[in-house]
Order: sequence, then C-alpha cells, then structure tokens
Amino acid sequence: MNRTRFIPSVLAAFSLLVGITAPQAADTAKLNVLLITGDDVTPAHDWTTVAPETRRILQDSGRFNVVISEDPGILDSTRSLARYDVVMFAMYNAKTPTISDGAKANLLEFVKGGKGFVVSHLASASFKEWDEFGNLCGRRWVMGTSGHGPRSPFKVEVASGIHPITKGMKEFTADDELYAKLQGTAPIQVLLTAASDWSHRTEPMAFVLPYGDGRVFHHTFGHDVKALQAPEIRELIVRGTEWAATGTVK
Repeated sequence: MNRTRFIPSVLAAFSLLVGITAPQAADTAKLNVLLITGDDVTPAHDWTTVAPETRRILQDSGRFNVVISEDPGILDSTRSLARYDVVMFAMYNAKTPTISDGAKANLLEFVKGGKGFVVSHLASASFKEWDEFGNLCGRRWVMGTSGHGPRSPFKVEVASGIHPITKGMKEFTADDELYAKLQGTAPIQVLLTAASDWSHRTEPMAFVLPYGDGRVFHHTFGHDVKALQAPEIRELIVRGTEWAATGTVK
C-alpha cells in the first residue's frame, strides 16, 4: 500500500518541480544582446535616453536579455563577446578616433563566425577611418555627403514583404530624420524605403546583408525616444535584432 501511494506522490512532486523550473529554462533561451553606446561627438543625439529605450523595446518583447556598454573597448575581449548572440551599435558618430586592431578583428570575426550585428541611425558614421566598418554596415553616413532635411513625419514604404523582418508589414508614418545619401557599394537587400525631399530620390530606411556566415541588420531610425514610439518601429527593431542573431523571426 505504501509503495502504491508513493508513486503518485513522486509524480506530483516532479510536476511541481517542472512547473517551478520551466520559466528559468525558458529564460536561458533568450537571445543575448550587447548594445554599445555612449560616445557621441554631437549634442544632437541623447544616447542616455535612446539606449535605455532601445533596451526596453527588446526586453519587453520577452525574447532578449540586453546589456548596455558605454565603452567600445569591450570588443577587445573575445571572452566577453562570446556571451552574446548579437552586437548592436547605437553609439552614433563616435568621437573616439578608433578602437584597437584587436577589437576591430574581434567584431568582424564575431559576425563572420555566424552571429549578428545591428546598426542604427548615425552609428554607421563611427570609426570613419576604418573602411571595413563601412562594409560591415552595408551603407554608412559620410559627413559632408550624407544628410537629411528638416525632421518631420514621413511615409515609409515596404520594399520587401517576404523577408522575415518585414513580412506582413504595411506602410506607416515615421516621425524622425529621413536619412539620405548613405554611402557604400556592398550588395544589400532593402526592406523599407522613403522618398526624400532633400535628396530627391527614394532612400533605404532599413536593409540587411550577409557578412561571412553572419547577418547584419541596418535601420536609420532612432534620432530620439520620440522617434522610437511608433509601434512599427518598435516591432522592426525586435524582428531585425532577432533575425540578425538567428537568421529567423519567430
């Protein structure tokens, strides 16, 4: 009798244990994001509010753990980088002249090895002396060539409705700076576009490209926290970051 009663008791205890530990197991499945920010040469971009808001967008999706670093020197450590699935640059136009050769190599190998890189807004202008960073970004802001007109709401068109990042998305209105004349020749897949009154041409607002075995997602949104409030922008950041990290969007 005692042995018969013991079996369901053990099963009940096991079920309770599973119920307690399952959320912890699910949490370990989250993607780890290293968000590098903080080194802004212009007073126009308040990284102290944009970076935490970007982290909030990602973490509120339930898919990511996000660590913010204000020091790009973290890229010097391969051990530190190995903890992450994707590196995101939201450091705008870095006033730091450059990073070490080791940090440069580590970032490139991180992506080439199959992980992800996300670049937003003016971050592509960082490290202007480092040509390969421009190739990694796909397109980059070049001072004196790239630009934008006055900030105002503008219509964003979906250029590719079959890519996992933009699948099912419809045109929407962004309240941001419409970046134009980004420079570069790397083959990119354009996902979103907008018509610029400043350049008088259609400009890429979001695009992707492969880099080795890894993936790059580049979007031009995020001048300030207000620009990040559109639900379409928030969803774009979540989807794009997940795709860069894994190649898929759940």
